[in-house]
Amino acid sequence: MRSETRLTLLELNGLVRNAIEMSLPDEYWVEAELSECREHGGHCYMELIEKDDSTNTPVARASAKCWRQTWQMLRPHFERATGQPLRAGMKVLLHVYAQYHEAYGFSWIVSDIDPTYTIGDMARKRQEIIRQLKEEGIFDMQRELCIPLFAQRIAVISAPNAAGYGDFCRHLEDNDYGFHFDVTLFPAIMQGEQVEQSIIAALNSVYQCINTIDVVVIIRGGGATADLSGFDTLALAENVAQFPLPIITGIGHDRDESILDMVSHLRVKTPTAAAAFLVDNLKHVLERIERAETFIDHYVTDHIRQQQQRISHLATLIPTLAMRTLIDGRHRIELLENRLPVAIRRRLTDQQHLLERITLQLQGFDPRLLLARGYSITIKDGHAVRDPQQLHPGDEIETRVEKGTIISTVKRVKK
Repeated sequence: MRSETRLTLLELNGLVRNAIEMSLPDEYWVEAELSECREHGGHCYMELIEKDDSTNTPVARASAKCWRQTWQMLRPHFERATGQPLRAGMKVLLHVYAQYHEAYGFSWIVSDIDPTYTIGDMARKRQEIIRQLKEEGIFDMQRELCIPLFAQRIAVISAPNAAGYGDFCRHLEDNDYGFHFDVTLFPAIMQGEQVEQSIIAALNSVYQCINTIDVVVIIRGGGATADLSGFDTLALAENVAQFPLPIITGIGHDRDESILDMVSHLRVKTPTAAAAFLVDNLKHVLERIERAETFIDHYVTDHIRQQQQRISHLATLIPTLAMRTLIDGRHRIELLENRLPVAIRRRLTDQQHLLERITLQLQGFDPRLLLARGYSITIKDGHAVRDPQQLHPGDEIETRVEKGTIISTVKRVKK
């Protein structure tokens, strides 16, 4: 048996409490990341963590509590300032003091939260995501798409029972122009930690039937307006930015745009506004068609009137043109009649002169003229002899001269 004074656990823990109260009497501002945050009985229970910047490995942990009376004041102030509730993964700046309870152990008690610190961290993360999207070249890809003129086949990503989804459908159905829309719901969780994965899964489902869809609408309504952190993630932004159909977002909040809003084709504030846009899109198409109909009607009417006027004008000109043509024809015939005898005589004279020239040329080739000059022609078998080689001894030949014909028999041929 030891001689030292023995203490009960309660007594020992009491000593620890006294030591802590004496050594840590002040309150401190502490930077930390929330690894867990939950409410129970009106109190808020937090698990704080600090990670190594280079390895992301936890280097410190602690528990913190915010009692009901304080939490009821801090929570709405924080959510109004940041637009989001406290959640795991969020960086916070807490005003705390140390408390040790003999039965429950040590905790840091939260007396205040500085939302500006969290806002700065959130803004830094948002800017980092935006920078990465721009570096990937996908930040503006959705805005390069076009809403189809007849966008009536609508894929809606929303919580099935959300008030915003009901408002969206009613506004489309009760439009003032009788337009018909084919709406297909792709259910998704629209608040909490599962927003990112749920919406991405819904987009994948839409992609499976992409040929039957004109436009995608992501809407949210009826949930906590502060819980919008799921719309500011890199994975969701990458999926939306690269989706091949135009995406309209109507998440239902008035704070700064979420990253989802930034990369979508069009951002509107509410689900009803998204429905109004689709109705207006068809209204503008109808107006274009009506203007085209009016233009075509006026154009055709004017064209018919112009052609009728032209036909009427031509009808008045036809008798005059016919008479003028007839007179011109008669005058031409008369001219031809007057010119024809002269032309015939001239033609006959020209042909007669031509015949005389040909006759003179032929006379120059008359063999009798050659015979009269003392030349003779030797003929054998009716053909003129041009070469002695044609003749043989004993051949009978004729020699024609100016005054007659000499018949001879070839005795010898000189070569």
